[in-house]
Amino acid sequence: MTETAPAPMEAKLVDTLPTEAGWQFEPKWDGFRAIAVRDGADIAIWSKSGKRLDRYFPELVAMLGALRSRRFAVDGEIILPRGDILSFDALQARLHPAASRIARLAKETPAQLMAFDILALDSEVLADRPLSERRLALERFYRANHVSGLLLSPKSEAVADAQAWLAASGGALDGVVAKRLADPYRGGERAMLKKKQLRTADCVVGGFRRHAGGSGVASLLLGLYDDSGKLNHVGFTSAIAAAERGRLADRLTPLIAAPGFTGKAPGGPSRWNSGKESSWESLRPELVVEVIYDQVTGDRFRHGTRLLRWRPDKAPAQCTMDQLVYELRPAELDAVI
Repeated sequence: MTETAPAPMEAKLVDTLPTEAGWQFEPKWDGFRAIAVRDGADIAIWSKSGKRLDRYFPELVAMLGALRSRRFAVDGEIILPRGDILSFDALQARLHPAASRIARLAKETPAQLMAFDILALDSEVLADRPLSERRLALERFYRANHVSGLLLSPKSEAVADAQAWLAASGGALDGVVAKRLADPYRGGERAMLKKKQLRTADCVVGGFRRHAGGSGVASLLLGLYDDSGKLNHVGFTSAIAAAERGRLADRLTPLIAAPGFTGKAPGGPSRWNSGKESSWESLRPELVVEVIYDQVTGDRFRHGTRLLRWRPDKAPAQCTMDQLVYELRPAELDAVI
């Protein structure tokens, strides 16, 4: 087996899906993108970034090793049911150095592979074939290897179906992908189109961070109230026009007061501040903004949000956690598949 990671075909973000003929639409699953490769007894699961994932998902290695097909390369998404949700948080917990913990989690919450493309099967190299042929080969592969843990992603050539998937999932899908039926597998290229599922939430501005120089606002810190009435930090937005950053600092400075967040608060190293402590100013909970977000992990926005508008008409107490659309539930998954 080659030790070179297959380059996955990637997607370009678009605002609208194509409506002309010649496209195939698929749900965009919220998990770990992976290409699973088997050559006899050798099995590798490659991440989008070219790293090996198989050690973190031994249950998937066992599943792939038990299939009737002994040579293949399948493109898909690793998803993980946990309780009544498909949890991205639980996937992240798998990336752990301790083999004993991984083995325990693999038994307690086994992952699944949602297959949506195929690059090779048996002695056939399929990557240079059009998608229409690859899909038939993928369906043939799935029928021959229909086991627990292996799922076949749905597809349609009707844009109406793509819109229906988003509606049926309650907004919890990551989006929809469009691929040209006539295209080969263009690994490493942004040859697909992706329409993200975006959602909005009204949040209290519980604090802010200044630019390193001290002038102007770098980001707003967002909060939502829980059932006990505590204001919890749920994320941030740095989507502020450069011309507004200084004026925004003037607006926020008179509101500086402790404690700002009365529940979970920001602070400590994170991937957003390069592992360094980042200071912030707490504010009286008087200002409300509406932000656009993509996904929720645990009890906060997974990524930075985009500022949509200020909401002077909204009372801060109305900004509660129940606005958030959480990870896809198995019942919603059944509706999509």
